[in-house]
Amino acid sequence: MSNPYAEIFRAKGAKGFAAAGFVARLPIAMAPIGIVAMLSQTHGEYWLAGAVSATFAFTNAFIAPQISRLVDRVGQTPVVIPATIVSVAAFLVLITATNQDWPAWTLFASAFFAATMPSMPAMVRARWTEIFRNRPELNTAFAFESAADELVYISGASISVGLAVALFPEAGMLTSTTFLAVGTIAFILQRSTEPKIRGAHEDAPQVSAIRLRSVQIITIALIFVGSIFATAEVSAVAITKELGQPGAASVVIGVYAVGSFVVGLILGALNPRMPLQRQLLIAVSVLALTALPLLVAGTSVTLLAFAVFVSGIAVSPTFITAFGLIERCVPESMLTEGVTWVMTGIGIGMALGAFVTGWVVDNFGAQNGFWVSVAAGAATVLTVAIGQKSLAGARHGHASQAVALPAE
Repeated sequence: MSNPYAEIFRAKGAKGFAAAGFVARLPIAMAPIGIVAMLSQTHGEYWLAGAVSATFAFTNAFIAPQISRLVDRVGQTPVVIPATIVSVAAFLVLITATNQDWPAWTLFASAFFAATMPSMPAMVRARWTEIFRNRPELNTAFAFESAADELVYISGASISVGLAVALFPEAGMLTSTTFLAVGTIAFILQRSTEPKIRGAHEDAPQVSAIRLRSVQIITIALIFVGSIFATAEVSAVAITKELGQPGAASVVIGVYAVGSFVVGLILGALNPRMPLQRQLLIAVSVLALTALPLLVAGTSVTLLAFAVFVSGIAVSPTFITAFGLIERCVPESMLTEGVTWVMTGIGIGMALGAFVTGWVVDNFGAQNGFWVSVAAGAATVLTVAIGQKSLAGARHGHASQAVALPAE
């Protein structure tokens, strides 16, 4: 049996844009935590560091889909280049303002403009879709990209914080900005794999992809999934500290991503034929069920690590099927924007999940933080279950989603 991952990389240009896209997306994980690490060391105020990081994260959550919507209309190169230039310049101003102790408003302003950073995971997935549209290899490509996203979140934050602590406060952000600039340039230079501009149907209104019911359902579901992801990280830090082994938090968080990474690669290789909306319901159901053991896993680091490993097995399958559904449900002229909304949902969920879990831990104890995972898991299952009919009935439909064809 041939290796399905080797097959997708035989496509002309695939290795190049995938490698460049991986480097260019590292700032997704590096920048938010890098801002916190940089400002907390230089200014000694965690509230300021958190506020500036939140300014970047939430502004990007709003701006990135608009950038992707413009990409769908005029192409990647004309939009990604200026957006990246603005983002890189703003990051450099933020680094300089931190180093030179400029007024606080300059930190917030530069973080705001840095949020023009494009959604590289969406750009990469759009190129895979262009190559393998309506072919089974696309599911394998999406599985690979979900695994790549896992590696970004595993390595990006560690690199950013590690450099800031080991070298100098701005080192993590300087490296992140360099990755953004170099990775994006390498990505855009590969014009042969850039998706063609696909015009919208003449009789369809020019609306945002988020107006589509399928995108709304998947985005809301991924907000809850992102909350589960963040809850595991915050709770692991709190519980290991309570157990007197704070250094074990990185190991616990690492095994969470490892479980998801491995199962995601396996799913991509198998390419199951079950309708994607049903695969998504199964994946989120497993995600919800495997959150339950976390409630009683806080007695030892070993038990916690095992429970976290098990709870992570359905994360990548959830991402893979969610992006596969977006490709099938969203008109071709809205694909990049549709993928970006889902990525935005994950980011918003992680931010909200971290905040809520932190509040629960502060007020009810470290072990109770996992109740947020349980609640978010139940909400995810409910959202996807209610949306089954809409997800099954939309396939490259118009904005009104009036066309009902099977999502298989």
